[in-house]
Amino acid sequence: MKALITGASSGIGRDMARVLSKKGYDLVLVSRDKEKISILKSELNTNIKIVATDLSVAENCKKLHAENPDIDLLINNAGFGDCGNFSITSLDKEISMINTNIVAYHILTKLYIIDMKKINKGHVLNVASIAGFMPGPLMATYYATKSYIVRLSEGIREELNKENSNVKISILCPGPVSTNFNKVANVNFSLKEANSYKVAKYAINHLNSFYIVPGLDIKLARLGAHIFPSNLIAKITYMVQKRKLQ
Repeated sequence: MKALITGASSGIGRDMARVLSKKGYDLVLVSRDKEKISILKSELNTNIKIVATDLSVAENCKKLHAENPDIDLLINNAGFGDCGNFSITSLDKEISMINTNIVAYHILTKLYIIDMKKINKGHVLNVASIAGFMPGPLMATYYATKSYIVRLSEGIREELNKENSNVKISILCPGPVSTNFNKVANVNFSLKEANSYKVAKYAINHLNSFYIVPGLDIKLARLGAHIFPSNLIAKITYMVQKRKLQ
């Protein structure tokens, strides 16, 4: 079995590589940071290929797919966020975020789903977030990118189900996780952060589920996002986000 993991240099992506290698998977590890994925490669025992590339560039996504066929498990994990009022956050950073969090996911999901449908097997795991189920004032762009991934994946799932396909898709929707995300997004989480290895292991062990939501508190948050009106959720989210700003 072979898995391709984007955003593999740190956090959940790195820990998924560790979990999957222990399970005997050969891996393609993708990140902009060649040094970090090279270090990760040295600690793993299965066949490892590293690819240093910037997935915010669409052509790099297409090249990654073309040069790495026959993937059994695609894990779209690369991404980052930003925190602040929408009118003052960096437009350039947001465009890069959209390209990484949405466009790269879209391209790789589409190209590998096409491959997988031809042989009627394979699995795509898109790393979304609990943020994908609610509005996100003060992190509006990030929440919107994760909402796109949730809705895209839900639509693909139904298409696959209607075709009785053996190809599967899942979304991982954690809450705050102790990763490099905080530094890039300029935030301090007020909620307790989950251990990234535990989240990674939970995700791999629950691939048979479509919604993979680690932690009772995050499951309750998702339920609340469905029950309560979005304007109320936005008010609550605003108060939570405001505490994150440094």
